[in-house]
Amino acid sequence: MEISEIRPEEYDRAAELWEASVRATHLFVTEADLDVFRPLVRGAFEEIPQLIGLRDGRCRLMGFAGAADGNLEMLFVDPESFGRGGGRLLLEHSIRTFGVRSVDVNEQNVGAVGFYLHHGFEVTGRSAHDTTGKPYPLLHLTLTNT
Repeated sequence: MEISEIRPEEYDRAAELWEASVRATHLFVTEADLDVFRPLVRGAFEEIPQLIGLRDGRCRLMGFAGAADGNLEMLFVDPESFGRGGGRLLLEHSIRTFGVRSVDVNEQNVGAVGFYLHHGFEVTGRSAHDTTGKPYPLLHLTLTNT
């Protein structure tokens, strides 16, 4: 696996990965919510200043992460690649290269919460709603061991 920038022509593939990952990990999200989030996520690719992709041996995009101002804005991996170290590679690169020190994660996504806690983040706050106002609580995490 290797890390490289995502090209604009890969945004559709990244959006597919996002949706597949959300369907596998965010069991609380409804189809109607996905319809709302889909264009927001697709549009965010053009706005996030630091966007990287995880690629397999054939250079196929299999995950991605985006960061801005020291905050990890997104990290998603193809569910078929879960547990193979791709998320860790994306996170470590984001910390090392982009200075990531914080991330917000859906409280109900216990796998993601455990992932970030395992990698040195700690819960420093909580919001009852996500950034779109939906009743999906967010945990605010900060990196403690650098």
